[in-house]
Amino acid sequence: MKHLTLLGLVFTVLAACTQNPANSKDALTNSAQFIDTTEMTNNFYDNTETYSLPVKELTVEGEVSNPGSVDLSSLPRRSVIVKETLLDDTGSDRFVGAYRYDGCSLFDILEKRIPVKVNSEEFNPIIDLFVEVENDKGEKVVFSWGEIYYPNNLHRIIIADAVARIVPSKTNDLWPLPVESKIVAGNDLITERNISSPVRITVRSYPRSFNVVKGLTPMYSGKIDLYYNGSPAGFLSDFPSGMEPLTYNTIFYGRGRGIHSTQPFTGLLLRDVLAASYPVSHENLKAGMMCISAEDGYRCTLSYSELFNRNDQQEFLLVRTAAGEDGGFFRIFPAADFFSDRAIKSVREIHLGY
Repeated sequence: MKHLTLLGLVFTVLAACTQNPANSKDALTNSAQFIDTTEMTNNFYDNTETYSLPVKELTVEGEVSNPGSVDLSSLPRRSVIVKETLLDDTGSDRFVGAYRYDGCSLFDILEKRIPVKVNSEEFNPIIDLFVEVENDKGEKVVFSWGEIYYPNNLHRIIIADAVARIVPSKTNDLWPLPVESKIVAGNDLITERNISSPVRITVRSYPRSFNVVKGLTPMYSGKIDLYYNGSPAGFLSDFPSGMEPLTYNTIFYGRGRGIHSTQPFTGLLLRDVLAASYPVSHENLKAGMMCISAEDGYRCTLSYSELFNRNDQQEFLLVRTAAGEDGGFFRIFPAADFFSDRAIKSVREIHLGY
């Protein structure tokens, strides 16, 4: 009988789509709200009721050709599953609950908002852009442009307008439900960036100027200078002692030139190298960012959480080459990215914060 009930639901949806094509989207949407309390499917994330979250008027501003309001109803629907956990006052992690969030991704929201960079004459590539998302209480969180458009797994950052609990089958814990829309960062371990009621999305380019030398060859930087909020914070001239290198296998593929190589990269986790210079805090998890620049002025931005706060183990490596090697002495390998564009060669400076 359970199988007949499920089949009946499918036939009902198909009939609705066939009889009235104009209502097919609504029929499919309603079918997605089916609550599988009898475990008739292999989907663990549809077993509880989905609740709507009210969305406030949302606008896109900043360095884009067409700023203005966002019509979420015209965009594709995306879902992310998260185990929400916050940083408490003691520095420990406080679990909140497990949820499926539905909504529209930042990828889709910004897809047709073409960047108009204020620093385009100095540096035209888009990988030094970042995005600020602000709510009606003045809270602000930051995402790098690469975090939105370059990862292997797209659409992981959404504006959520619906939520469902993911309830453990034995304990039946009913996690507290949010009551407002949220920005949800699906790859964050500590979910401080999941702030409620976002109202403004602002696109910016990194606000520092670098000396750009196009076509510099050979290119080499013997050390990395570190800066924290503009002030010198030390340097790296070799790998720190006591850290164990990791090797990542990869298909190294660029957005412009396509395949580069299939050779593995070996290095240290960049987050471990920088941890002492950029500590964990509520504010850093939300709005911390950095810029990595090369000897020739090529650079990219990373958000703090993108580097230090991942739940997918797709880390950034700091790779050391042979002394004097063209493109050395230090390079970045972004394991989370589909494209190689943020694999900065001859790293000269890392700016932590603005």
